[in-house]
Amino acid sequence: MAPPQGQMRPGRQLAVLGLIFVVLYSLVFFSGAHGGWKDRLEPRLGLDLIGGTRLTLEATNSLDGKPPTAANLEEARQIIESRVNGYGVAEAEVVTEGNRNIVISLPGENRDLTDVGSAAELRFRKVLKAADGSGAAAAPAATPTPAPSGSAAPKPSATASAKPSGSAAPKVTSSPSAGGQGGGAPAPSASATPSASASSSAPAASPSASAPPVSQSIEQQRQAVQKKVGAPAWAAASGLQAPADLAADPSLAERLKPFSTLSPQEIAVLTPEMQFNVPTISCAQLDKRPAASIKDPKQRAVACEGGAAKYLLDVAKVEGTDVKDANAVLDQTSAWVVSLNFTGDGQGKWTELTREAFQNTGNACDQAALGNEGKCRVAVVLDNAIVSAPEIQGVLTGDSQISGSFDSKSANDLASQLRYGALPVTFVPQTQQNVTATLGDSQLRAGLLAAGIGLLLVIIYSFFYYRLLGSVIFLSLVLSALLVFGALVVLGRQIGFTLTLAGIAGMIVSLGVAADSFVIYFERLKDEIREGRSPRSAVPRAWIRARRTIISANAITLMSAVVLYIVSVGTVKGFAFALGLATVLDLVVVFLFRHPIMTMFASTKAFLSPRVSGLGRALPARSAEPATPRNPRVKEA
Repeated sequence: MAPPQGQMRPGRQLAVLGLIFVVLYSLVFFSGAHGGWKDRLEPRLGLDLIGGTRLTLEATNSLDGKPPTAANLEEARQIIESRVNGYGVAEAEVVTEGNRNIVISLPGENRDLTDVGSAAELRFRKVLKAADGSGAAAAPAATPTPAPSGSAAPKPSATASAKPSGSAAPKVTSSPSAGGQGGGAPAPSASATPSASASSSAPAASPSASAPPVSQSIEQQRQAVQKKVGAPAWAAASGLQAPADLAADPSLAERLKPFSTLSPQEIAVLTPEMQFNVPTISCAQLDKRPAASIKDPKQRAVACEGGAAKYLLDVAKVEGTDVKDANAVLDQTSAWVVSLNFTGDGQGKWTELTREAFQNTGNACDQAALGNEGKCRVAVVLDNAIVSAPEIQGVLTGDSQISGSFDSKSANDLASQLRYGALPVTFVPQTQQNVTATLGDSQLRAGLLAAGIGLLLVIIYSFFYYRLLGSVIFLSLVLSALLVFGALVVLGRQIGFTLTLAGIAGMIVSLGVAADSFVIYFERLKDEIREGRSPRSAVPRAWIRARRTIISANAITLMSAVVLYIVSVGTVKGFAFALGLATVLDLVVVFLFRHPIMTMFASTKAFLSPRVSGLGRALPARSAEPATPRNPRVKEA
């Protein structure tokens, strides 16, 4: 049985709803809000509504053929998100898509984001040997000690002056505030540079006798390359202990010629010694190797500087993980540099490394690889590329700087990559889409127009079929829309939720769910009146019977939205979130407005009029029945 009418206090429920509105819109206007009243009412719009940039990065298999793991993909997503935010942009969205892709969306701004997907693995490697990387027949012995003007081993000051603005090959110098000397070495000059020291015991000229084992996948790829170049070429290359002098042996040049036809992917699986000693393997091939081709810090590597100088690099004794912080700053000459601050252990490694390079411990550095001062050089290697390879002019005991001809953007981009660490997964940019503001604005208008048409059709049908009750539907939808709008503004500021075209579609779908709850309630009300109850007593009884059905219907919709949100990616998540949010707020309006307002309407004379109330088919049927009292002992079904 329904509770007595006196126990229903619609004023309290309406007061709770009013309090919710006051709190919500207080947050809208005063919590984290900036600008004028119009700016404070703007929700956070997605890329498809206001334009911007979307970049898709695809994770690639490593050289050993292993696909990325879910944990590595999520770690990479977090690092990329930190990098994007470190660029000073706002409202960027970085999400994983499937088991390989990471999608970066930057609403409201067109910007090249391809750099954020670089691995940014920093290695400091001692330069053991230098050779010509042009692919021509040249012996390293014929190469004199490099000169400052554009040679393979320029001094740091010459490197800086030779690079154009924005060059990707800056130098490394000691930080003025933290530089120093140690181990009895002479004090470094103003252009002293850090280094990545190598093993001081083994000579650099011979291949490593204790090379770590390679995976079966890489070995299989090497066998395929061996088959491609042929047995004579492979045998000739395997027998080289130093870069061959092709000018002195034309027949050797002919045998090694097939290596010049290899692709960068095929070059990457060769041993570092073969990459360096075969003169027909050029820097053009080495520079285009797949990302992470020289990822292992415990192995020697080959890389090029300036597209012509080919270096054999020692193992990395100082890595990016030894860098505590990196910042783009202006030096004393008002030039942009990247300041490196090392960790406690990293600083010790760094000092020891510069000592080995400065003293050329064990004569590890070949004569052709030494700088103008006769000291070892250290290559600062970022991913597959040499950023710079300056000569070490002292033992550095403090922080250092990567300097050169940076501008503000390139210095900040590099600092951001180093600050947030290297990516555990290698990515290849797939597509970068720039969405214009004009297109986004047209999509926004189309979405709002669709929502408006859907709302209008529901209201027209409601007034046509339910008349006075249609006003309840109209007011309920208006209140739901205000709640949803306020929630979107607040959630956009607090958790970064962005409204997309898919989200607008989810809200349009929620209109159908809201309309279903009206139909359930009002048709149940008509049934109660047809059974002989007065409109005033029929309202609470109809609510009790319809409430369970309304809750069940909305619960199913809400569960569907939650499941869709969990299993979906990209903009579909926005659709699911908007649908779930609108469904929850519709339930709030059902309990705090629709039922109380119907209780208040039941006490009005208009509600008893068949033509006004919308209950015309129920009230006349009741009036035509004989006024036979109902048996109170009969239990209602």
